[in-house]
Amino acid sequence: MTKTGFIFLFFIFSLNIHCQLWNADLGNNNYKNPILFADYSDPDVIRVGEDFFMTASSFNCVPALPVLHSKDLVNWKIVNYAIKKFENPYFDIPQHGNGVWAPAIRYHDSFFYIYYGDPDRGIYMVKTSDPTSEWTAPVLVKKAYGNIDPCPFWDDDGKAYLVHAFAYSRAGVKSLLQIHEMNAEGTKVVDKGTIVYDGHKNNPTIEGPKLYKKDDWYYIFAPAGGVTSGWQTALRSKNIYGPYEDKIVLHQGNTQVNGPHQGALVELESGDSWFIHFQDKGAFGRILHLQPVEWTDDWPFIGVDIDNDGVGEPVNEYRKPIIINESSDFIISESDEFNTCIGLQWQWHANPQKNWTENDIVKGYLKLNCIIKPDGSINLWNVPNLLLQKFPAPAFSAFAKLIVDFKNNGDRCGLLIMGTDYAYIGLKKENDRLFLYQASCLNAENGTEEIITSQTEIDHDTVLLKVEVSELSECIYFYSIDDKNYIKTGEPFIAKPGKWIGAKTGVFAIGDKHSENNGYVNIDWYRISNLNNKRENE
Repeated sequence: MTKTGFIFLFFIFSLNIHCQLWNADLGNNNYKNPILFADYSDPDVIRVGEDFFMTASSFNCVPALPVLHSKDLVNWKIVNYAIKKFENPYFDIPQHGNGVWAPAIRYHDSFFYIYYGDPDRGIYMVKTSDPTSEWTAPVLVKKAYGNIDPCPFWDDDGKAYLVHAFAYSRAGVKSLLQIHEMNAEGTKVVDKGTIVYDGHKNNPTIEGPKLYKKDDWYYIFAPAGGVTSGWQTALRSKNIYGPYEDKIVLHQGNTQVNGPHQGALVELESGDSWFIHFQDKGAFGRILHLQPVEWTDDWPFIGVDIDNDGVGEPVNEYRKPIIINESSDFIISESDEFNTCIGLQWQWHANPQKNWTENDIVKGYLKLNCIIKPDGSINLWNVPNLLLQKFPAPAFSAFAKLIVDFKNNGDRCGLLIMGTDYAYIGLKKENDRLFLYQASCLNAENGTEEIITSQTEIDHDTVLLKVEVSELSECIYFYSIDDKNYIKTGEPFIAKPGKWIGAKTGVFAIGDKHSENNGYVNIDWYRISNLNNKRENE
């Protein structure tokens, strides 16, 4: 092969590794929805100059509070996490459905702020002068049980406020929005709070409030009606404490976008307004859509009125908010060669520990040690050292090249699809022999045991594993010794979402006993590709 030919093939290979599967930018100055086909639940977005920054819920996943950057609201990339690790050892074990709920990001007096609710502890704040750098440790702004979805607001007179909702599972009430005054620094509330809106009649389960001010009106944008079938409500008042008028400004209507709500109002330098919200897609999580906003009689109108009922509906395709030439720099990586540090797409299911992994940048391996499961763990539900990422597209294949060096019987590793149900294909050492097997676990949260659906002895310590995930969430598993012939194994599995999060895909390594010489697996690479890119001889 000529040098030119080699460079060309390397270039094509690099494109395959680093290009994300779902691209909302149509390349003709239009975009399609969703803008992100991945689980960035409860998004909030701000504009600072020519830059847009987004954060989203992360619940029990660590690092927490993702920070994403965009120049046009359509193309995004992950640039940081505001919380690298929770200081509280409570999060050393997976706290499914707990942790970081519905954050809000704001820019004030040269600082970026993110406020988030921990439903079991209260409302916290982190801040920084540079969103790509270190953020402060979380500050407890309000100690409370069941206070969620906070959003700060600094008024024209310098006074600071905080609006939030209530989680019925903890507080015993819901469908109410409350506003507190804070100190000027935004580090603590200074009053008992005022209920400013009761949604029981018109907007049940109202939550996720975002507080804005425009032309002397105070607006609270808040979703109602529930995650899968709800709508977006706007409230307005001339007084921050109300009374507030309400109006539904976005709903599903005759579209296929169920429950379009909970997100962020963004105003461009041009004065145009846009709204980013989520749609619940089951195992694929809460994916993100972008809608145009028009203002009429001091009310926002979101989307387009397809059925002429006076309420906005989501668009499928629309002109881009901003036309830029650098959109190709804004992609969310999915594959990882592990030639440097672990990519920002990865999260653990709990606080990471130093003994879990090593990154061998010389060999280009990620080494996962076979860590002992927590006491009493029957399955993977309470295992913290699961290295996972979001489902990236409506259909995809995930490949991993694993090189095992197991030391003890009970050492095992695998390529995993994780939710309230889970399944994986993996390798294990048993009776001093190496086996390739598939396992699944239904209703893992309630302590059900794994079921082995296939098992075969194998004499190769290097194996390539693959899972294909269809648009119907069906997962089919394969293995290969040569990266050419992929053999289907086990039984099809239907992916299920986790606790408030979509299903995830990734890798793990665990063991059954403590040892001075732990077994491990080297992950040479982890690659995501289009499901339609079939391999030969499957």
